[in-house]
Amino acid sequence: MRLISFESRGVADWGAQVGDGVVESARLGAQMPATLQGFIEQCEQSPGLLAQTAARAAIEAPAPMAQRRLLPCVPKPGKIVCLGVNYIDHAKEGGNQIGDYPAMFLRCASSLLAHGAPLQVPRISDKLDFEAELAVIIGRTARFVSEAQALNHVFGYACFNDGSLRDYQRRTTQWTIGKNFDATGAFGPALVTADELPPGCVGLRIQSRLNGQVMQDASTADMAFGVARTISLLSECMTLEPGDLIVMGTPGGVGYARTPPVWMKAGDTIEVDIEGVGVLSNRVVA
Repeated sequence: MRLISFESRGVADWGAQVGDGVVESARLGAQMPATLQGFIEQCEQSPGLLAQTAARAAIEAPAPMAQRRLLPCVPKPGKIVCLGVNYIDHAKEGGNQIGDYPAMFLRCASSLLAHGAPLQVPRISDKLDFEAELAVIIGRTARFVSEAQALNHVFGYACFNDGSLRDYQRRTTQWTIGKNFDATGAFGPALVTADELPPGCVGLRIQSRLNGQVMQDASTADMAFGVARTISLLSECMTLEPGDLIVMGTPGGVGYARTPPVWMKAGDTIEVDIEGVGVLSNRVVA
């Protein structure tokens, strides 16, 4: 099932994407929560709810998406944990090494934007880079979970563009500031539930395309730290909660590593395409 968050006539809602339309939350069952975040939390308490909701979505007639504006799949996650240099080719192009433990940083919800929303080049820097990434949405509370059990805590997956201001990223020893400019972290278009995809999304083709030109082209099998291992390691340190995001790093081909560097600029269109997950597209604006 594909789930989306959206705004209609100024009111936030969510529902199941069916073809080009949507079955709104009110038609997916009695007493549905007001947000997709709430639905994910409710599914943890009611294990059969997801299957019931999928069955209901399959028999309801979808409404057109006209007059509905997409929001980030989960508009305000409690935590957004991102991995750096998690693909071998990306590590090499940046002169980095992959260690025995993943490099991690945090994003804030204020940096998120939806599929189709304008991705913003800020007025204080023009060095905005693209990074095609797989986002993991946690569905069950995870604390000290084994790698063997970790995927049982995944609710679903989505596309992510970890837009990075490279000059600000390197102004400090931590990467956080360059990763949290407003409207630089594209997330969507839909959350695809885990049952629709291979376990851990292993072996899926992942691309970024800038104005139609392929910039990154790899397989999620090339991650140094896969989804299951990452969840297990994180759960040793923090409680992962329903609706939290883990963003799994980007493959080689990013803009800063090219000669000359390629930055996203106003008027560009950037796409992230992950096999079976979807295509996330954003127009770049000043």
